[in-house]
Amino acid sequence: MDKAKVKQLVEEALNENPSLFLIELSFLENNKIHVEIDGDEGVPLKECIRVSRNVEHNLDREEEDFALEVTTPDIANPIQHKRQYKKNLNRTLEVKYGEDNTKVEGKLVSVTDDSISLEWKAREPKPIGKGKVTVVKNATILYSDIHQAKVKIIFN
Repeated sequence: MDKAKVKQLVEEALNENPSLFLIELSFLENNKIHVEIDGDEGVPLKECIRVSRNVEHNLDREEEDFALEVTTPDIANPIQHKRQYKKNLNRTLEVKYGEDNTKVEGKLVSVTDDSISLEWKAREPKPIGKGKVTVVKNATILYSDIHQAKVKIIFN
C-alpha cells in the first residue's frame, strides 16, 4: 500500500472544503485504510462520500486490494484536534489536566490559540453563617496541560 499516495489523496479531498480537517489516517492489517475527518460545523455525509471517492477512484484495486473507511469522530472519544474545541463552544466538557490529573466539568466559554476557558457552578459554604451558596467558577487551561477532554452529552 502506497501510504504517501493515500495521504496525498485525502489531503487533496480535504483541501476542496477548507472547513474540513483530518483527525486520523491509519493503515490497519489486511490493507484496511481508516480515515477520520471532522469539520468546523460538522461533516455532512456527502463530504465523507466525496473524500472516500477521491481516494478510492485514484487507487488501483487490480494492483492491490484494500478496504476504505471514512468516518467522523465518535462523540465518546476524546477531542484530538484544537479545531474541535471551537466547534464545541457552549457545550459541556469534562477535562483532565495538569500534573495531578485534575478533573473539571464545565461549559466551554472561550477558545484561544493557546488555551480554553471553562465555566461551571459550584456549591460552597457561605462566608458567614450556615449553609451553602452557589458560585460561578472559571478555569483557563493551556492545551499543553490537557491530558483528555471529552464532550459531555446532556439530555434535558
